[in-house]
Amino acid sequence: MSGKFEPKTPVQLNPPKDDPISLSELAKANGEQADGKCYVAIKGLVYDVTGNKSYLPGGTYHVFAGKDASKALGKTSKKVEDVDADWSGLTEKEKETLNDWVTFFSKRYNVVGRVEGATNFE
Repeated sequence: MSGKFEPKTPVQLNPPKDDPISLSELAKANGEQADGKCYVAIKGLVYDVTGNKSYLPGGTYHVFAGKDASKALGKTSKKVEDVDADWSGLTEKEKETLNDWVTFFSKRYNVVGRVEGATNFE
């Protein structure tokens, strides 16, 4: 049975982790370091997007790499100034869009932790 935002190819995900990830650790996971890690946070949850070249340097969504992109995703924006963890100013429609992105990422990428000290979960 196929639901909303199901990946085209089934993805085997690990159980979500609840490990604290500092903002500096998140920032280093931008796909530009030797270890190649690439993380994107949404509403404080950190997703490992390492295998998706769109988030790596030169990729369409690299602007989100190593950051909490909640506000930008809610606004469907790739502007650097919109890449922000604070999504409190989004409209109701934008909040729905943000929640759709959470669903989309949750069906494709492993949750490797939570942003340490994040207060933007709900």
